[in-house]
Amino acid sequence: MKITIVYDNTVMRADLIPDWGFSCLVEVYGRTILFDTGANGSILLENMMKLHIDPRSIEEVFISHDHYDHTGGLAAFLKQNDDVKIYAPFSLKKTRHAKEFICVHEPMRMHENIFSTGELDSIEQSLAVKTEKGVVVVVGCSHPTVKVVLDAAAQFGRVCAIVGGFHGFDDYELLSDVQMVCPTHCTQHIPEIKSLYPEKYIAGGAGAIIEV
Repeated sequence: MKITIVYDNTVMRADLIPDWGFSCLVEVYGRTILFDTGANGSILLENMMKLHIDPRSIEEVFISHDHYDHTGGLAAFLKQNDDVKIYAPFSLKKTRHAKEFICVHEPMRMHENIFSTGELDSIEQSLAVKTEKGVVVVVGCSHPTVKVVLDAAAQFGRVCAIVGGFHGFDDYELLSDVQMVCPTHCTQHIPEIKSLYPEKYIAGGAGAIIEV
């Protein structure tokens, strides 16, 4: 499984553009899934180009929640590739010009070993991928709290990794059994997480590549 962070507040490469928002490309089991689209379509597409990611190669788009910093780039992306299936939380209004639009409310199996947690607390869904090492969870902002997300993802197996925004998360003990942690975007306590778990911490930022 390979996760490439395309859009984030920080960058790992000087040629990429930082901006408030989040997006990453998930490549697993032969699938290419764009998780969220950042806030600005021009920045999203510019970073994709510099990371040698062809928008037309993406088959599915997974939207975590209906906030501008996660959906703002969607319209520009669809102008490049509208032949995609969109998985969006039930609270997100339907987006036109996509091949297929799926409103997600309850936990669902998207493909073999690839799941949505369902819309948690009526605001946000997370992506859960079952691998040989355990379940890898990709989150947008963890608005329902990291605990709620991890508990929901645990229905698919033991969680081994979590990548994305944690917001004001400070219940650090919850990460003790997770093997890999990559806090990005809106996470307020990244230094504390890095200090407490240096052996499992992975730096985020646009351009970061995470392999599980």
